[in-house]
Amino acid sequence: MAEQTLNLPSLFLALAVLAISVRYFFFTPSSSSTQAASDRNTADPAHIEQIAQMFPQLSRRDIQWDLQRNGGSVQATTERVLSGRSLERPPPSFQPLQPPVSSSPSTSPPVRPRYKSSHPDLITRYNLKSRLSQPDITRQDEAEQPKTPAWSQNKAERQALLQKRREDMVLAARRKLEEREREKVGK
Repeated sequence: MAEQTLNLPSLFLALAVLAISVRYFFFTPSSSSTQAASDRNTADPAHIEQIAQMFPQLSRRDIQWDLQRNGGSVQATTERVLSGRSLERPPPSFQPLQPPVSSSPSTSPPVRPRYKSSHPDLITRYNLKSRLSQPDITRQDEAEQPKTPAWSQNKAERQALLQKRREDMVLAARRKLEEREREKVGK
């Protein structure tokens, strides 16, 4: 009879089976660690609110499902929406956690504070209030004035010309806006 020997592949196979069985029996997750894993998968209500404010057309359930699937990454969800891909519909078995209801009953909708812009409107920024009240004489001025060269070699003249053009554009846009508002009111 031939002598039985243990060859190298069978030794590796036996060690792998032993390692898997030890891990299975001694390192199975307990109920507390499974609870912690499920807590990691729940989406933060602040993240849901943030995305819902950016994209009010999305349902909170869809947002929560996507956040839960991508590990709570607001950036990944935002990129998905901005790239034109819609969020996947959660399965019917998905029951999102509802945000805690406040104890004080409120029938009026929440009032969002208005944030003041750090930049004033263009009329204020460029100090054009005095020119706003004047009639639109820019077209008459252009016809009466002789044509000047389009671009001057003098830096101060170029700056003055560009500033005048900017002011004229701001005033023209303001007048168009006022005209549209008058048409809406007249309808």
